[in-house]
Amino acid sequence: MRALHPDHERVVTALTTPDLAAVVDLVVWVAPDPDGTPVAYAANHLGRVRLEPGGRHTVLAGRDPIVSEDPLAFLPYAAELAHPSPPVSTHNAYPLAAERLLSFFADPDRSPDIAIVHTPGHYFPDEGGHVGEHGSLDVIQSRAPLIVSGARVEARGLVDEWARLIDVGPTLAYLAGVPESDLRDAKGDPLDGHVLRRYLNEGPIGPVVGILWDGGHCGDLLHLAESGDLPGVARLIARGTALRGGAIAQFPSITLTNHTSILTGVGPGRHGVLGNVYFDRATGERVVPNDETTWHRSSEWLHDSVRTVFEMVADHIPVPDVAADADDAALAAARFLRPRTASVDEAIDRGADYSTMQIIRASGSSRGAGGLGDQLPDPHTSPFVHEPEHLEDRYFRWGVQVDDLGLQQMRQLFAGPDHLPALTWWANVVTDAGHHGGGPRSSMARDALRQADARLVAFLDHLDGLGVTDQVTFILTADHGFEGSDPAITGSWAPALAALGIPLRDEGPGLIYLG
Repeated sequence: MRALHPDHERVVTALTTPDLAAVVDLVVWVAPDPDGTPVAYAANHLGRVRLEPGGRHTVLAGRDPIVSEDPLAFLPYAAELAHPSPPVSTHNAYPLAAERLLSFFADPDRSPDIAIVHTPGHYFPDEGGHVGEHGSLDVIQSRAPLIVSGARVEARGLVDEWARLIDVGPTLAYLAGVPESDLRDAKGDPLDGHVLRRYLNEGPIGPVVGILWDGGHCGDLLHLAESGDLPGVARLIARGTALRGGAIAQFPSITLTNHTSILTGVGPGRHGVLGNVYFDRATGERVVPNDETTWHRSSEWLHDSVRTVFEMVADHIPVPDVAADADDAALAAARFLRPRTASVDEAIDRGADYSTMQIIRASGSSRGAGGLGDQLPDPHTSPFVHEPEHLEDRYFRWGVQVDDLGLQQMRQLFAGPDHLPALTWWANVVTDAGHHGGGPRSSMARDALRQADARLVAFLDHLDGLGVTDQVTFILTADHGFEGSDPAITGSWAPALAALGIPLRDEGPGLIYLG
């Protein structure tokens, strides 16, 4: 790990003044103890604390800015409604604070020196912010839904429990037939995540379908499922288990960081995707993997030491109906036509036999997914759009198109009852667009959830028609949660940093690289 920069203390002091309390929730970093052991720290205008795994806190100055690490904070759902976007860190909760910070700051080249956590209500559209926001260490922005259902799952319904997003990938791989002993990275080291065995049965191995609703807000999703507004999700819960505490995202609770954490089973300090925007000291490159022009390249930024779940599964399942002397082209064609693993609309696709991003890469377009253009379905004729006025939002409109195409791909992959992929991962976009555009619980956010659910119902009905539903195990999750920003809470820490007169980079914004 990196030693503290000489200007570290000046930067932390400048960021933790009362004048910035409305926009700076926490300032966090990791520093070595005298024996070299990395230790996590957090500070704000209230005080400073040393954080250790297991929730052990040592207050170093003032008051502890993190008084709760409860993963089940703001439950039941009425408690979340009563305390939206808490204005002060002492009214909030930050689950697994030390564990997640230690993971985030473990990359010597890509981890920043300091990370600034926005207050939940911070509204910063001039720097890329939205009405709905995520990225924080706090529990609501970090809480993704987690529902396990189907053939190899205990039917327990809704339970007051929680897990971690890094547990999802190992569970998917295990269900698809990878022995727990082989749930390791390319160097042979154990993964950070673990198989969620407490929710599983020991039935025969069958097809596994992982479904990600990007930005799907856990509390509202479960509330709408219970109230009958999301019948597809309700069908999954009826045949499985849903965790009210969801799955805790890695820090930052950002899209590409957590897509990668899910699909590798390790945290960002090991897989290398530190955010949607970050800096790599080794190459001098500003990396922007979360963009429609770069999604198809996202796997390029994974460290060589990690393995995706697609690679883990491929190591244990032979390619069907391929001659022993087949050349590389014949082998690739067989994998694509009869995939063992499939990645639909997912950026982190390395090792998948079938992949949407693979098709985009093969097109040679320099615009990536942004160059699909007329190849995408017309959003105005989509049968899944309930409130057409939301199509005026560009991101929402594009999300409808991508997700309609995603459903088409899923139907094609499951065209018949034979040769079903062992593992399929299906990412959905419009849920993120709806929550960014309108904020959690807004008309736009709920329209997006209902859309995603209608596509899920269409797919479940398709499986019913094939007569294979009872063979399939499902996991439905997301990459993060959401909180609503407050247009009255504006401002920036940029002037305070500029006044220091020291060289630095602020990526995100919020990831501070010094020197």
